[in-house]
Amino acid sequence: MFNQVTFIGLGLIGSSLARVIRAQGLAKKIVASSRSERTLQTALDIALIDEAYTDAAQAVANADVVVLAMPVCSTEKVLASIKHAVRPTTIITDVGSTKGNVVDAARRVFGDVPSHFIPAHPIAGSEQSGVLAGKVDLFKGHKVIITPLAHSDKQATQQIQQLWQAAGADVLTMTVERHDEVLAKTSHLPHFLAFSLVHALAKESQNLDIFRYAAGGFRDFTRIAGSDPTMWHDIFLANKASILNALTSFNSGIEQLKTAVEAEDSEAILGILTRAQAARHHFTHMLAGTAYQKTMTTKNLQFVLEAGGTLQGNLRVAGDKSISHRSIMLGSLAEGVTEVSGFLEGEDALATLQAFRDMGVVIEGPKNGEVRIHGVGLHGLQAPPNAIYCGNSGTSMRLLSGILAAQKFDTVMTGDPSLSKRPMERIAKPLRQMGAVIQTTGEKGTPPVSIKGNQALQAMTYDMPVASAQVKSGILLAALWADGETVVTEPAPTRDHSERMLRGFGYDVSTEGSTIRIKGGGKLTATKIDVPADISSAAFFMVGASIAPNADVVLEHVGINPTRIGVINILKAMGGDLTIMNEREVGGEPVADIRVRSAKLKGIHIDEADVPLAIDEFPALFIAAACAEGTTVLTGAEELRVKESDRIQVMADGLITLGIDAKPTPDGMVIQGGLMGGGKIISHGDHRIAMSFAIASLRATGTIEIEDCANVATSFPNFVSLAKRAGLKIQVLEV
Repeated sequence: MFNQVTFIGLGLIGSSLARVIRAQGLAKKIVASSRSERTLQTALDIALIDEAYTDAAQAVANADVVVLAMPVCSTEKVLASIKHAVRPTTIITDVGSTKGNVVDAARRVFGDVPSHFIPAHPIAGSEQSGVLAGKVDLFKGHKVIITPLAHSDKQATQQIQQLWQAAGADVLTMTVERHDEVLAKTSHLPHFLAFSLVHALAKESQNLDIFRYAAGGFRDFTRIAGSDPTMWHDIFLANKASILNALTSFNSGIEQLKTAVEAEDSEAILGILTRAQAARHHFTHMLAGTAYQKTMTTKNLQFVLEAGGTLQGNLRVAGDKSISHRSIMLGSLAEGVTEVSGFLEGEDALATLQAFRDMGVVIEGPKNGEVRIHGVGLHGLQAPPNAIYCGNSGTSMRLLSGILAAQKFDTVMTGDPSLSKRPMERIAKPLRQMGAVIQTTGEKGTPPVSIKGNQALQAMTYDMPVASAQVKSGILLAALWADGETVVTEPAPTRDHSERMLRGFGYDVSTEGSTIRIKGGGKLTATKIDVPADISSAAFFMVGASIAPNADVVLEHVGINPTRIGVINILKAMGGDLTIMNEREVGGEPVADIRVRSAKLKGIHIDEADVPLAIDEFPALFIAAACAEGTTVLTGAEELRVKESDRIQVMADGLITLGIDAKPTPDGMVIQGGLMGGGKIISHGDHRIAMSFAIASLRATGTIEIEDCANVATSFPNFVSLAKRAGLKIQVLEV
């Protein structure tokens, strides 16, 4: 890349970058200048550099790139010494932890910051310092922030980016001001606190015992107090204003927690601790643009399934996602503490949980499906500090739209790339009729969704043009704050979890046929919720047991809400062997155990009355149709085209790949049952597509590889382990 790179300073960072340049042959010559002759001699002895100078001006005479790798407070003095020695085209960069003072130093020396001056900051380090502490892999997987100015030379900026990328770093760009503000909070303040804490404890009379019996947390936090004092002295002075601002904010937080402890305010303490714990996971996903989840992975997952096998045993699938969402929402808006068991700890439901934490609700858990929600009442939500991130959850965004439309604060909701393509006008339009001010800022009415607060909502009578439980629920939730009685009429039945749960929280909701009525101005009272197993998740095993030879599965504690049993109706109509056992009611929701055995399925024309009752289960039902004798015809299901993917087209593409005659139509599909082979399936990040084709392997004649399966965790986090236990021959690969 360069003829000559010159380093001014050869400490940890400088010597590590020099090692990268040497190892990868990025420069013909590496030159260094240092105040320490011993450092220079060591660098020569280990063949790290080719030439050494104590005079910085001599070192930079023929350099293509000059790397300032000395303490930041020395920047002005060093720049003054090399000003007349560097060529006009020489790129000057640095590795300092502060950028404002470095840029100011360049401006004072040169009159204006040279266009070839490209400030940079590698966020990597070690307790060790000096030329021998350098590591060739120090920057691998770490971030390097480049802060070019408006007039910075683009080619020079690109070359510095390429240099750091060659070191294995993730290169980001940022303004100088923003860099210093962010680093003050994320790096400088923690070092400030660590040095201060160790200094304070070291002065105590029993200091030896304090350090002798220190637990891991103390050692982890105070490790950074072993860093170079001179370097941090310079940083604290160089970024004084931003550090003091960060310290003021930190002290405010400390006082808040201190006050809560002094008053033994258990709820306030829990609120601070739970929000802090969740933030460690949540913010990482917001930055990565991935769905919210507890165990983070940035890699793509691939399912590989051997052909054949069967399903056996008693299984309890993941908790119902729809009910899990609503338990968090209504529990947060209720008065008192709501206790939830069986909560689905998948990405979508966790996104809803995080949204309410961001709005000031204290939520304990989830832990083994147990959640305690300290409700704030209908008027107790607080403005979130940033945009609400819904991950991959359309349910979160659409239902939250109804709630947020009635709040006194403005909000913005964003999501991952998949959610950002999904239509939100279907909920925005009726809410606008109630007086809400909502803008869908993406193309074609897609997220981000911006909602203006402090609007007086009015009740309305609304005839829904399309059957949608999410739209209905969003309207009913907004109606809690509306003046008057809101009346919603559905064109076809959809899941009624919202109505049932509102009643469970003591709110009066009446249902007469397809019409739901609700008055604003009431209140929700905390309750206990036992979330049944999700019939949408159970559907994969219902289909799997129906198509696999010698299968016999009992699915336990499954929710059989009348608005959700389309999959049972359709499989029975196809000749499926399903037995409903041990029917009971839990928390207002009907549940049962469902026994499913192998059956010879036949193709049918699916009754359109069952379509809204099975809208999420059709990917799995398409697999059943592919294994049935004869032709299966689906109509009236255009809703499938606006799910996480276009499920009609994506499923048709996958079935055709496996050798099945599948013809997509605008509102459904025509499938001719036949022999399925193997092949590679593209799931388009849709969890239900991935799980459906995994189940297809039970009747396939060849291996099925399914791409882009990470989002299975959105609805069914333990799908793979449960499927393996039941008999599916599935492997998960990171690619």
